[in-house]
Amino acid sequence: MPELVCVARIGAAHGVRGAVKLWTFTEDPFAIRRYGLLSSKDGKRQFEVAQAREAKDHLVATFKGVTTRDEAERLNGIELYVAREKLPATDADEYYHTDLIGLAAVTPDGDALGRVLAIHNFGAGDLIEIAPPKGPTLLLPFTNAVVPEVDLAGGRVVIALPQEIEGEDKDEGRDA
Repeated sequence: MPELVCVARIGAAHGVRGAVKLWTFTEDPFAIRRYGLLSSKDGKRQFEVAQAREAKDHLVATFKGVTTRDEAERLNGIELYVAREKLPATDADEYYHTDLIGLAAVTPDGDALGRVLAIHNFGAGDLIEIAPPKGPTLLLPFTNAVVPEVDLAGGRVVIALPQEIEGEDKDEGRDA
């Protein structure tokens, strides 16, 4: 089975003719039309984008065979996947999020921090989530300053921890 990459997520119905809000995870939101059939994660359902237009922070799209609001409402929350080989090659210093998940996270000195759990973007830039061997996960800016090296071949990312991590008390254990 080919490696699948999530390229979009279907949102709420839009209007009465089967359109949906569609959040894409591609550099060019309209690239999802070039990938042909998109599938659900389990591969049991396939979707083909019939039309798409830009909205404020998403696309409004229709899928072939979906013509009513009721049909569109049943699609809400479905993530859409495409085979990895259909995606374009990345440039230097560009990565698909899926390539980073599971990589070892180490300090510049090579000390283990944990593993990359996810890459998030809540609107203010990418964040890298690191799962340490114990304790809560770390959410750090995915910037060149914090992540100065991504070594896909070596299976690791180098993390230069900021001087202060919010929520940690630098004076812990001292009397105030």
